[in-house]
Amino acid sequence: MTASDPMSRPAPTSAASPAGQAPANRQPSQPHQPSDADRALAEQFNRRMRDVVLLLRRVSADQPITAQQLSVLGSLEAGPRRMTELAAEHGVRLPTMTAQINRLERDGLVARGRDAADARVVTARLTETGTDRLRAGRERRLAFLAGRFAALSDEDRAAVAAALPALERLLTVS
Repeated sequence: MTASDPMSRPAPTSAASPAGQAPANRQPSQPHQPSDADRALAEQFNRRMRDVVLLLRRVSADQPITAQQLSVLGSLEAGPRRMTELAAEHGVRLPTMTAQINRLERDGLVARGRDAADARVVTARLTETGTDRLRAGRERRLAFLAGRFAALSDEDRAAVAAALPALERLLTVS
């Protein structure tokens, strides 16, 4: 890893609070007006998330499906989904998701169906080939990330692990 490597940059710290904790004068569940420190943290977090997304895209760049297609396959892992739900989850318009599903269906990774309660509703589900492709793509990413984590110090790995509960809360807040 080099100093310019996004995975080797130190995590931002705040003098006001330890990483992953709210300042002592504010409870995490209390709504508040974002401060300048919140804005600065958001900017740093946004840059790191961009780095992670681009890094994972590069890992799968030579694969037969795109990172976005792999993400759609992951959304179908638990079972058939409505096209409108997929579009909303991925932050795209319905025609964009329809085009994505068309490509996945053409490649035999997804099959379309109809909602049992409303035959007008189009659903998509993984095929066996789609499940295999999803597993292979996920394994490639996990192997890559595991290698990156193995190159970190014990302290850095512990810091990443300690941040995961806060990230979960951050990403599930509505």
